[in-house]
Amino acid sequence: MRTEYQPLFEPFRFRSGVEVKNRLVMAPMTNYSAHADGTVSDEEVDFYARRAEGGVGMIVTACTYGTPNGKGFPGEFAADRDEMIPSLSRLASSIKERGSKVILQIFHGGRECKPGLVPQGDVVSASSIPSDQNPDVVPRELADAEIESIIRDFGEMTRRAIEAGYDGVEIHGANGYLLQQFFSPHSNRREDRWGGSLEKRLRFPLAVVDEVKRVARERADRPFLVGYRFSPEEASNPGITMEETFRLVDALAQKELDYLHVSLFDFRSRPRRGADESLTRLEWIQKRVGHLVPVIGVGSVRTPEDAVESLATGTPLVAIGREMIIDPDWAKKVAAGRQEELETKLDPRGRERLKVPGPLWDKIVHVPGWFPIGD
Repeated sequence: MRTEYQPLFEPFRFRSGVEVKNRLVMAPMTNYSAHADGTVSDEEVDFYARRAEGGVGMIVTACTYGTPNGKGFPGEFAADRDEMIPSLSRLASSIKERGSKVILQIFHGGRECKPGLVPQGDVVSASSIPSDQNPDVVPRELADAEIESIIRDFGEMTRRAIEAGYDGVEIHGANGYLLQQFFSPHSNRREDRWGGSLEKRLRFPLAVVDEVKRVARERADRPFLVGYRFSPEEASNPGITMEETFRLVDALAQKELDYLHVSLFDFRSRPRRGADESLTRLEWIQKRVGHLVPVIGVGSVRTPEDAVESLATGTPLVAIGREMIIDPDWAKKVAAGRQEELETKLDPRGRERLKVPGPLWDKIVHVPGWFPIGD
């Protein structure tokens, strides 16, 4: 291994006691490949098992829903009832047996749920404000009792993750989904205890964190971590700014979480509003709370040099997404000093070799420009 890559392969121990063998995380990526009943498919198991064999320290799964009207995508696997525990356990075991820690990402899609996946008229959000992605779908504003019920659902997903053998859960508060919808001044126009002021817009995501932490504390019989993923800014105006995100991460840093996972398209991107451009978004967040809670950087990490550059911001872990699909052995090759063998374009004839599920493969090859594809 080249000396400059050594920091990528040092072990790391989280607050909860969960320890990973290196600083490389497979980022959560939707693969659209579960069965219609919400159980994990053979293709999904093979996909994750193959990446675990490739040597990453930790894998964060695609998001899973815990409330029937929270299903965001076709082919999303479920954690909304105890009958799903064997399915969840099968996936967790396939990853852990190959040496990686496995984290279940838990979420509710809110107004971003694709039309037709939830009962008609039951697309819900903080307020009745359509999203840019679903402009023709007017969500129904959640009632107070429903909000409390969804908070409990996050706790139940956590319990099922514990019983299924996962090493932790990641609360998905990013990418415009329900937790972000409550935090955002664009989507949250409420005038009750769940909206209005910034402090009230924080109430729902922080209540979810408290419930997940409570269940983990009371039910886990082993080290079990809790992380939180968030998007630092929104393009809309009004929308989340870096200044508001600083308030969010300040509050999250007091919750004794194991990590914060910043959702970025490019880890080098700089702020739009609420902070100056002297630092990247990732650097600003690390500077603000990195001394209190570990931060995971992500976004356009393609080469080992990119990964080292991400760690150089001070963040102790780096997540890699697209490259894990193109080359499942990315980590193993870099660790063995074989970085010149890294695949940088998707092999158009390599689906079976790469163990990419058919629905995900179809998305990749039919969305121009989404993936670099070889000849």
